[in-house]
Amino acid sequence: MAHDYSYTKQKFKVIGTRPERPDGIDKVTGRAKYGADATAPGQLVGLILRSPHAHAIIKKIDTSKAEKLPGVKAVLTCADLPDLTGGNRDLQNILENCMARGRALYDGHAVAAVAAVDAQTAKKALKLIKVQYKALPHVTDVDEAILPGAPIIHDWVFTRGIDPAPTEPSNISQRTQFGHGDVEAGFAKADVIIEKTWKTEQTHQGYIEPHACLASVGPDGSGELWVTTQGHFTFRNVCSSLLGMDVAKLKVTASEIGGGFGGKTHVWMEPVALALSRKANRPVKVVMSREEVFRASGPTSSTSVDVKIGAKKNGVITAASAELRYQGGAFPGIWAMLGAMTSFACYDLKNVKTVGYDILCNRPKVTAYRAPSAPMAAFGVESTMDMLAAEIGMNPLEFRLKNAAKQGTRASYGPVYGPIGIKPTLNAVKNHPHMRARLGKNQGRGMACGFWFNFGGQTCVDLNVGIDGTVSLTVGTIDVGGSRAAISLIAAEELGIPYEQVKTNVADTASLGYNDMTEGSRGTFSTGMATIFAARNAIEVLRERAAKMWDIPVDAVVWENGEARATGKKHGNLPRLTIKQIAAKAGNTGGPIAGHNEVVADNAGVSFASHICDVEVDPETGATRVIRYTVVQDAGKAIHPDYVEGQFQGGAAQGIGWALNEEYIYGDDGRLQNPGFLDYRIPVCSDLPFIDTEILEIPNPNHPYGVRGVGETSIVPPLAAIGNAISNAVGVRMDHVPMSPPRILKALDDATSS
Repeated sequence: MAHDYSYTKQKFKVIGTRPERPDGIDKVTGRAKYGADATAPGQLVGLILRSPHAHAIIKKIDTSKAEKLPGVKAVLTCADLPDLTGGNRDLQNILENCMARGRALYDGHAVAAVAAVDAQTAKKALKLIKVQYKALPHVTDVDEAILPGAPIIHDWVFTRGIDPAPTEPSNISQRTQFGHGDVEAGFAKADVIIEKTWKTEQTHQGYIEPHACLASVGPDGSGELWVTTQGHFTFRNVCSSLLGMDVAKLKVTASEIGGGFGGKTHVWMEPVALALSRKANRPVKVVMSREEVFRASGPTSSTSVDVKIGAKKNGVITAASAELRYQGGAFPGIWAMLGAMTSFACYDLKNVKTVGYDILCNRPKVTAYRAPSAPMAAFGVESTMDMLAAEIGMNPLEFRLKNAAKQGTRASYGPVYGPIGIKPTLNAVKNHPHMRARLGKNQGRGMACGFWFNFGGQTCVDLNVGIDGTVSLTVGTIDVGGSRAAISLIAAEELGIPYEQVKTNVADTASLGYNDMTEGSRGTFSTGMATIFAARNAIEVLRERAAKMWDIPVDAVVWENGEARATGKKHGNLPRLTIKQIAAKAGNTGGPIAGHNEVVADNAGVSFASHICDVEVDPETGATRVIRYTVVQDAGKAIHPDYVEGQFQGGAAQGIGWALNEEYIYGDDGRLQNPGFLDYRIPVCSDLPFIDTEILEIPNPNHPYGVRGVGETSIVPPLAAIGNAISNAVGVRMDHVPMSPPRILKALDDATSS
């Protein structure tokens, strides 16, 4: 249900309605084309040989037998991917992640690749490649990686963010700090202080569609790539840079996407597929197996977080601090930085300090997972908030309300907030019937808050009016969660025409100007903004054409409800002209009618959510069942409420899986032990209750329609909400995610024995 705030002045006609999704029929009937559905004449099958070691020197690779196998058209090693990055360390890291260069840095690291006429031949060829390894010491645990004597992953990594700059290499790639005030003075004023360490294990986005692409490079150096991705323009730029191709000569087309959640924002095997195609002079298709997806594409970080919060007996927080250690895999990242920024963003704190440490391990390169880094920080902070509330004898919801951020609050990561929705979400939780529902035996209720920044970025949109008055909208942001429907609604609203008259298409990289990745909840925010301006651009053209048709000044023409209307005593009696009538005469009034806009959509509105969760825990087995779940989140303005609710529910569902079951399990040998959905258990329908949603609308003043991104925030509270619920159900505080049955039983046993 949407709340109408008094300062929501804008009245909409189609925005906020729930039309059928434009991709629905194709997806349920199997007509939609995903990454592995592309074919090309003469295409080859590409396969990648991966390291069985967590850390090893590659002493020698002998590909001679594979090259001689009939049906093999290309064999690739790092020698076929020379470093063309010009010293750009970020690109060098991507290149080395795509194909090991002298060392295998994690179990699953690519060391060679083949392209053959069929899968059977390609598999034989992989077995014929002989690799000599010298195993090296490895480390996969985030805390162990920074102990004295831990194996150093890279001798060129010297911790950034430390003064003076260190002279010895380290597995700590970066230290970042945020905050304001004097935390020590703040803690000195506290009546109660809670300090505790929290751990979370590594998880994968778990998208249903594995990584897949079809690459084709011709002898003239031009290439095409069909790929499942969240950002085909970024893939074009990265792949062309790594292969020394002209950007304009690499055309990238995005397929439908069978889930991404941040995991399809990086290239993994796409440059390898292009290099194989270039060497074989044939199209090459590469599709990862599920095991490869787990072992060699980016999961999220495992973490170890220390949280300390102090408060007066009246519930006012006097100081808060956190030290966050985030494992980023074998290459430097920014994940602890994001955790340090988001940790205390929900609260109005006078004294706050967060320090993040990005740490290297012999694991796959970490990538984004839906509000990356925020869920782990929130698990520690929101769990500590509940412990502190209990210690001072205050209701945890009232404790949060007392300390919630508001307009004018200086955020823990720096800026001053404008209009924000954290207090409205908490008040909505307070008034929700879920909070008054009775609990049974072995059941517990928890709640938690969450925050995400949201991003804007570079966006480009074309809007073309057809001769029948229908509108073709061309965008460059991948539709990962319903943006085509939302963007069509925005265009229809702005032009004053029915939603059914608008068709939104995702263009390839040769058909539109550059667009940033669909990440950071930017799709509807940024593309919606560009669409509004492109539509207004087209309206100016429509007014000019109507003026020509009437032979009156354009100043005497207004556009309303999808029609041109002449104004003033002199022209007011002229019959209105519909968009269809104007479009039909376009050839005689100046040519095609179009609108265009490119924008850097700055000032995305921050996003807040508060969740309620009820669980039932079996004290004999430790198994936990989520019996009721409610998401309350501020959407700014819900363009298509069905999709907004779907994003709320999807984030919560993934958070539930993360909280209870999902984790990467590494053996002492540094190898991943559960690289598949049989042993890495994501929640299925029977594991989940119906997830109730409540949409709040506190408009973002920096968007014409008040839009805030909604896709990421709702994965942030579940870990803590479920942790608080379990702790309330069993009377023991859970401090390690996932809160699996063995961990719950151990916590209960430890509590009994102590």
